[in-house]
Amino acid sequence: MYYFAAYLLKVILSLFGRVKVFQKEKLPQSDGYIIACTHTGWVDILWLGVSLLPTKVHYMAKKELFQSGPLRWLMKKLNAFPVDRDNPGPSTIKVPRKLLKEGKVIGIFPSGTRTTNQVPLKRGAVTIAAYSKAPIVPAAYTGPNNFKELFKFKKPKIIFGDPIYLPEDVPRKEAMDQMMEIMNEKLYALQSTIEDK
Repeated sequence: MYYFAAYLLKVILSLFGRVKVFQKEKLPQSDGYIIACTHTGWVDILWLGVSLLPTKVHYMAKKELFQSGPLRWLMKKLNAFPVDRDNPGPSTIKVPRKLLKEGKVIGIFPSGTRTTNQVPLKRGAVTIAAYSKAPIVPAAYTGPNNFKELFKFKKPKIIFGDPIYLPEDVPRKEAMDQMMEIMNEKLYALQSTIEDK
């Protein structure tokens, strides 16, 4: 179901303009990793998934999307799993840790909500990386964010950065703070780079 939906989506989205992907060679070729991408609309979720094909992405999605029967069924078929953003607990990282251990790829949007501004990033990606010993690959997107912009044939572009690893020579809390700071810097640097391309 995932590949059928993803390749169908690729065909449909390509009618509005093919995505240009930069620095895909930076993606780890073995073991699981976390993709942390900038988030400005629902279209970036689709293009990120398409740009990583044939690799499957397992997206963390807000639990509200799993409340309706048909949508819950679709989300699960597309490898998404729910997270309670208001009350995250230890169980929040249980699913992504298991997936990463199996060598899977987790997709996270650290800004949480869709935004065009620089907002404080949520710590979910770093927390999961720290407890899974998995790298975070920063990514930035520019292009259409909604139906209106799709029909303007705005060109979609995605850029990947170097994997970020948790520092090993400092206590975990300090290492997580450092990782958070690096991810923040890299994401906004990549956003600036992709907008200039």
